This record gives sequence, C-alpha cells and structure tokens, in this order.
Amino acid sequence: MNQSAIKVVPVKTRTDQKDFVRFAWAHYAGDPHWVPPLISNQRELLNYRHHPFYDNAEIQTFLAWRGQQIVGRIAAIIDHGHNEAHGEKRGMWGFFESIDDTEVSRALFSAVQQWHADKGITLMRGPLNPAMNHECGLLVEGFHSRPTFMMTYNKPYYEKLVLDFGFFKSQNLYAFLGRVDMVDSLDPKLGRIADQAKERFGVTVRGTDKKRLAADVEEFLRIYNLALPGTWGFVPMSSAEAKHTAKGLKLLIVPNLVRIAEFEGRVIGIQFAMLDFNPVIKAIDGRLFPFGFLRLLYGRKKLKKVRMISTNVVPEFQRWGIAMVLMKSLTLELLDWGFEEGEFSWVLESNLLSRQTLERGGAILDKTYRIYDWSPA
Repeated sequence: MNQSAIKVVPVKTRTDQKDFVRFAWAHYAGDPHWVPPLISNQRELLNYRHHPFYDNAEIQTFLAWRGQQIVGRIAAIIDHGHNEAHGEKRGMWGFFESIDDTEVSRALFSAVQQWHADKGITLMRGPLNPAMNHECGLLVEGFHSRPTFMMTYNKPYYEKLVLDFGFFKSQNLYAFLGRVDMVDSLDPKLGRIADQAKERFGVTVRGTDKKRLAADVEEFLRIYNLALPGTWGFVPMSSAEAKHTAKGLKLLIVPNLVRIAEFEGRVIGIQFAMLDFNPVIKAIDGRLFPFGFLRLLYGRKKLKKVRMISTNVVPEFQRWGIAMVLMKSLTLELLDWGFEEGEFSWVLESNLLSRQTLERGGAILDKTYRIYDWSPA
C-alpha cells in the first residue's frame, strides 16, 4: 500500500462530485450485500442538484486522497432545522466511506470537525445522510444480508474507525423482521384489540390512489409533525421537502400499502409501507436512465418483501389502538399480495412501546444501526 500522506480536499468541481459519488462502486466491488444508491437521488441528497432539505441546511463534501488514489469520503452538514428544534449548535456528518485505515478516517473526521469549528460549532453527530428524515445510522449488527430499501449499509470495520476518533454511542436504531408465516402464530388478542378499537370508535381504514396521493401526503406530513415531537432527534419535515420526497416516490408507491385511518371524516393515523426495491436497484446498478426506471417500475411484480417505514397516529388518538387497526388492515393486504417478509425499520432504541409491540407480535430483531455523538473533552 502507498503510505504517502493523506490529503483531504473539499469537493468543488463536477469532476469532484462524480468522484465522490462513484467512489462507493469501487469501494464495495464484489460485496454481495451492497446495494448502490440511485445516482440521481444521491446527487440531490448531496445538494449537487438542489434538494429542499438545503433550504435550511448547509453541506460540504470532502475527498481523501493518498497520492493519486481516492481512499475515502465524507460530508459535513449543518441542519439548521435540527438546531432550531433542539436548541443546539450541532454539526452532522454523513455519506462516510473509508478504507480500513485510521489515518484516513481521522483525516476525514478532522476535516469535518474543522469545517464545523470555522462556523462556531463543536458538537458533532452522525452518520446522517443527510438527516434523520432520510437514510441514517451505521450498521453495527446484521451483516448477514443486504439492506432493505432506503436503509444504510457499510463495511463491518466502520465502527472501529468511528470510535477511534472519539465518537460515542448516542442512539441505536433497530430493524425488525416479520414473516408472513408468523401470522398464524400471533397472539389472537392482538387481532381482537384491533377489531374492538375499530368497532368501538367507528374508525374506518382506506388506502390511497394517484388522485388523492398529493392530499394524503399533506395529511401524512401533518400527522408526522404532530405525532413525533419529543422523539429523540426529531426534526419537523417541511412541506416542500415532503412534497419533493413524495414526487420522487410517486411511481414507486403502491396505493394499498398506504393505510389511512379516519374518524368522522378526519384522518387520524397513517401507516406507510414501501416495496423493497433493492433487488431491482442492484440489478440496474443504481442507474434510472435510459431504461433502469422501466425495470424498477415493472420489476415490482416479482418483489416479495416490504419495508414498514412509518406508523403515526394523532396524539389524542394514540391510546385507541389505531396502530393495531392499521397493522391488521395492512397485514390482510400483504397476504392478498403474496408477500413473504416485512421489515419494520427503523425503530428507535428509546421507543420502548413500539419495540415491545413488535416483539409481542413475533417480529425478530434483525439489524442494529447506530448514531454517534462527539463533544469536546
């Protein structure tokens, strides 16, 4: 290995941007579990092509070079929305990749640290790509299989590099796995709870459709922002960001995998699930064009796994069992569709109620992701 000094430089040109994105392909070459990002989406999340998240955030990406070879990359991020919501002056880092060399990782983290320090920030948190409302967390347990759609993946030695710099665990994020063949073994009380809640309060459940999708996205945003304040790391998603995300996912959303609970004509809860598109994304190598998007669109018929992304209920209805009503309705849809597996991800370590509910329902802890903090000694 060339042992020349490590040089970390900020990304400035289009060539730099291309090098930053493409580094992952060489870095994970031959890894059967790595799934490439959708290149167009990755460029937006890096703000190489504007994303509404950056209406209230900043980012600077860096490349680490050893001689003529790229050996690592990282992004320094300031999420002003987070700092406003939590009363902090904290900087974030994300999109981290590195060879197994602490000289490289230290140089990358130092570059982020200095960039933040120049802006008067000393606290750091990561990995966030670029925020909690997007992909986040370092995989620390569960390297036996590929990730599901919009979940992170990294090499097993990454935690060693992170801890070496002085980062410490802040919060775990869990992914629970449920199989359709577990349904028959579920505690029958769970089904009765859902039925009683639905009948007692007159709650109705529906899916969405292309015509109502925009309006239902607005409802999802409203409930999301109502239900999660007080949750660790929560930052409200702006209307522009939610609409942009929904637009990007419009062709991928299966209407019946969105379950909406209504009470007296009012939306009080939404459960949102997505097909696990990663097998197709791996097959098209992250390239939507010229024909990748067609394979993504029509390849859905062969997919047998879904990711349960979010179940949110308006606070005043959270003790009604609405989450169970939504889950039962979605389970029936999954059975009709012939799905085999569902991943519930991610679930915060501090969210004891959700964790206990999943465990009671027979879900198995399959992967653990971790977010780290750093503060001056």
